Amino acid sequence: MNAGIIGQAAGLFAVTNIDDIVILALFFAQGAGHLRIVLGQYIGFAGILVVAVAAAFGATFLPEPAVPYLGLLPLALGLKAAWQVWRDRADGGGDDDPPARGGGPKALEVAAVTFANGGDNIGVYVPVFATSGTSGMTVYVVVFLILVAVWCLAGRFFATRPLIAGALSRWGHILLPLVLIGLGVVILVEGGAFGL
Repeated sequence: MNAGIIGQAAGLFAVTNIDDIVILALFFAQGAGHLRIVLGQYIGFAGILVVAVAAAFGATFLPEPAVPYLGLLPLALGLKAAWQVWRDRADGGGDDDPPARGGGPKALEVAAVTFANGGDNIGVYVPVFATSGTSGMTVYVVVFLILVAVWCLAGRFFATRPLIAGALSRWGHILLPLVLIGLGVVILVEGGAFGL
């Protein structure tokens, strides 16, 4: 493999996915379910790659005007998580006693957030894939899939650092819904969904 294209792929992945580390750390901070988080991250990112590769070959599974509406996925998951926090608080949980999440997020929840957050990545990946040819595109895809594992390890690493873990343990159940809702709103607004 050409070292230049590997470096370009790694750089492109890092630039387009830096926000995923924060989201992954929030997911990992919820406790159990680490395998589900990694599986969900791979499913969501594989969806991004399938759409980007298909579009690079001229097929479009997802019409461009539909991309901004992907923001509805993290928005809905954020509202669901906020509802859970509010319900647990109403049942007697306090700020010092974060609610249990029942083993962390499900793989499809993580996949939905990953895919929705990657809608803008598709727009970046398509021209790069289209101009790199089949062999170059293969290198990009392989490097990206390897880096998904690195991103999962980084998210887990940050979630287990004592200072960060303490903050996420105390505030993560509140921060996750806020981040997901914010992410959904940003995707909707920046994409011009609903005429915003």
